[in-house]
This record gives sequence, structure tokens and C-alpha cells, in this order.
Amino acid sequence: MSPRPNSWSGVGEAYAASYAELCAGTGATLRELLGAGAGRTLLDVGAGTGDLAATFAADGWIVDAREPEESMRAVARKRHPEVRITEGALPELPDADGAFDAVVANFVLNHVPDPRAAAAELRRVTRDAAAATIWIRSPSWLWAEVCERARLQAAAGGRLPEDKDFERTAGGFARMLQDAGWRAPDVVEEQWIWNAPATALWASVEGGVAGAGAYYLGLDAPDRVRFRSAFDALIVERAPDGVLALEHVAAVAVMRRT
Repeated sequence: MSPRPNSWSGVGEAYAASYAELCAGTGATLRELLGAGAGRTLLDVGAGTGDLAATFAADGWIVDAREPEESMRAVARKRHPEVRITEGALPELPDADGAFDAVVANFVLNHVPDPRAAAAELRRVTRDAAAATIWIRSPSWLWAEVCERARLQAAAGGRLPEDKDFERTAGGFARMLQDAGWRAPDVVEEQWIWNAPATALWASVEGGVAGAGAYYLGLDAPDRVRFRSAFDALIVERAPDGVLALEHVAAVAVMRRT
């Protein structure tokens, strides 16, 4: 069994049908932290399917969105044609210093190879405010349990090298951001329940989304059958109505330069 490396290539439709709803859980807090746009400019980095960017546009921001993955951009343009979305990725954005009044990165810094360099780039392109989130408790525990039930060896956690990694807590996130030049970031934990349809959860792994999806697509055919059987058994046991209540925790950070 040799799972393929984690890749977001080509997963736009599967992400839109699954984790896009989950990742929207921090949207209201981010909007509250940055306030109404009133014609100010905002850059959404790692914009995915464009859902967060669209909510900021509805709040009066002039929004630019950057997303490196082509299938994500295609979904975003279909779902939110009013949002300008172009190619671009951390840690080297194609924007001048202080090009935007604010910048936001929702669940992006937990996916980059050098979080401090990426966070420093967010600081570089904003004149005023920056906001970002990371996972403290993500869906990965669920898929680890599925692997255990299926008697499959779960994929390694994919931790960063020691000199790049940081503690995945509110305090650890704050210290990493300070290392990256964020001045006195305010970081809080946010907890919520995602009432996840079993169909959405399965769409994520079958579509190759995130680490669990990459792991599943790397399995051979018999192991995929075992994985699916274990998933189905878990759903029957814990979510007979087909909806699984999953607790998630994020760290949400904001910095103001002025």
C-alpha cells in the first residue's frame, strides 16, 4: 500500500461538495474582525471555491481572490462570477507592498511548507489588517478511526520539519505569526459543530480532497473496499440519519498595522 502524496490538484468539484461548507465555519468571525468594507480593498489568499470572497464582497469590500489550483478557480468562477479570482500562491504573491487595505487567509497557513514565510507575505501586501485561520482540531481524527476499523495503517501526519513547524494551538499560532513579523496578533480559538452529511464526507475522500483523500486514492482496490466498509459501519453506528455531528476547533488571528 503506497498512498500518493497529498495534492489538491483537480479537487475543486469534490471540495465544493464537501469541505467547503466546513471551512465556512470561521467566515462570520473573520468578517466581524475585519468589519464592513465601505469600498476598501481586500485580498483573499487561497480562496478555494470563492465562497468567503463572495461574502466579503457582499459586505462592501472590493475583493481580489488568489487561488493556485485551476479546478478551484473554475468552481469559484461558476459559483461567484462577481468575484475576481486569479492565479497566485503563497509565499510569493504577484502584488505590490501594501497593495490592499486587508488580507485574509482561511485555512491556508496549515497547508504551506513554510508558514512563517507565508505569514510574512500576508503582512507585506496589507496596508492595515491581516486575518488568518488554522486547524486545531480537523476531520483527520475521523479518517484515522476509519483506518483503524479497517485495519489499515493510517498515513503519517505529514508534519513539517522542526524548523518550519509550530504548535497547533492559539498560543503556538500567535508565536509563529510574531516570528513572521505580525505585530501583536490577537488570536482566539473558535469551536463549532459541522453536521456533516455522510455523502459529503465520502465525496471528500473519493474526490481526493486533503490528506484523507490523497490517502484513499493511493490504496489498492481491496484496501479501498475495506476503507469504505469501515466508513459505512461507522456511519450506521453513529449517524443512522446519515448526518454526523463533528466538533471542529480553529485558531483565528487578526493583526492591525495601524
